[in-house]
Amino acid sequence: MGGSPVSEVPGSEQRLIAGRYRLLSSLGRGGMGIVWRARDEVLGREVAVKEVRAPASLDSPEVVRLYARLEREAWAAARVSHRNVVTVYDVATDEGRPWIVMELVRGLALSDVLDAEGPMLPQRVARIGAEVLAALRAAHDAGVLHRDVKPANVLLANDGRVVLTDFGIATVAGSQTLTMTGEVVGSPEFLAPERALGRTPGPASDLWSLGVLLYAAVEGNSPFHQDTPLSTLRAVVDDPLEPPLRAGPLTPVIEGLLRKEPGERLPAEEAEHQLRLVAAGGTVRSPMDRYEATTVPGGAPVLPPTSVLPPAAAGGTTTTAPGAGRSHTGAVVLAGVLVLLLALGLLLYMLLRDNGQGDQGGSSATGAPAPTPPHSSTAPGTSGATPRSSPPTASASASASASASRSAGPSPTPEQSVSVNVRVVRGSYRGACPAPNTSAPSMVAVFTVGRAPAEVEYRWVTRDGQSSDPEWKTLSFASGGARTRQVVHTESPARGGSNEVHVEVRGPAKAVSDPVAYEVTCEEETPTGGASSPGSPTGSSSPSG
Repeated sequence: MGGSPVSEVPGSEQRLIAGRYRLLSSLGRGGMGIVWRARDEVLGREVAVKEVRAPASLDSPEVVRLYARLEREAWAAARVSHRNVVTVYDVATDEGRPWIVMELVRGLALSDVLDAEGPMLPQRVARIGAEVLAALRAAHDAGVLHRDVKPANVLLANDGRVVLTDFGIATVAGSQTLTMTGEVVGSPEFLAPERALGRTPGPASDLWSLGVLLYAAVEGNSPFHQDTPLSTLRAVVDDPLEPPLRAGPLTPVIEGLLRKEPGERLPAEEAEHQLRLVAAGGTVRSPMDRYEATTVPGGAPVLPPTSVLPPAAAGGTTTTAPGAGRSHTGAVVLAGVLVLLLALGLLLYMLLRDNGQGDQGGSSATGAPAPTPPHSSTAPGTSGATPRSSPPTASASASASASASRSAGPSPTPEQSVSVNVRVVRGSYRGACPAPNTSAPSMVAVFTVGRAPAEVEYRWVTRDGQSSDPEWKTLSFASGGARTRQVVHTESPARGGSNEVHVEVRGPAKAVSDPVAYEVTCEEETPTGGASSPGSPTGSSSPSG
């Protein structure tokens, strides 16, 4: 039931599925089969076609069940209409096997980007997570559970879309379960505890998997991974979550999604709101207690995890999510009073200290007007508000900073600088041109700015001036955020040959990276009445980026 294999040797006849879809090249292989780049001969467009290859160890009933699951993938995904969910066009049958025909998303899987770049910045992970969560919410509204949310099933398209794909093990509410006896459905390290215990999964199970995905993307490893699937499942059920070290403002969202009990996890709507807030440069409260305010040493209350702090909140305005209740109003007012008293106390301490040291310009007579409070400059992105709890060391530091400000004046703003370094991820390609983005030569550019915020204008330039993506682009660095960001780029030329590419920056400061080399070898199908050799121009092909 495996069907005739598809040959990828140039010049050989390429297989036609269901008399319509001509398979061109392999886009990726997994444990359950192959995804092909194909051409729809009827509509004249390129599509992705998923083929399932049943393992030789399966008997006929199990093979039938496997193919039924594949058909259900198409049916489940087709029920979800959303820009972040891969679009299913058709389910074709060829030699008794179903083939799923989907839109061809040009880009890279999140897993491939993580392998190439390493851990991502929290803001970037938050943006990707918000898009995945939007796709999950649309699926859940349609009664569909994904059940296998992981980086390999998230595509980062070249047009900026984040696309959730592979509903191959999805379940639809009210449908018959097709899981094979004793089979673990999904990737163990992304499996929710209730599913590891054999309980009925729900939408909260997909939210747990999303939490593991966020953790893995920002930390570089999943939190419960062990040497064997069985020990991984045990860790998922029993082991506490190891606090993330690199997540920063994303930490409360991750901790809110990775609660062992499904009913205690962060709701999908609130989680998406907080992810988009972090992606925009804001922060959210740590989920220590969802309903009650707690206190820290010094008496200042800490708001519940449903409270969020956008960047403007640093000036003293706190926004609370719906449901926080009137019970927190008194706590917020009390916090403001305590902050004010603490600020006055700090100011009085500084004035008395200055008078005691005989500071120039200070008051010398009893009853004279109080001296003007010294001005202390704050770092960009911070507010002038006094911290909630200020130990003696903080007071001494503030006084020293004020004295330095009086004597030297405000520090000059450093000039902006930009540096860029390019490294190769994939340096060569051999096959049909233009190359698919999953196989084409790929590079990573690392941008570093002298200070944030910054808007870096850049473009990719090849030696022959025929870059797949020659337009100027803008890379944003948020105020108070990281000063280093990475960008993945692919070169998919219509012609073969050796070439090199570099990055040119025109603002806010000019910079040019060192070039990196790559090579493309085009192998075309031999046309009737003529022949073509590897590396020859494709003529009608157009660059894809």
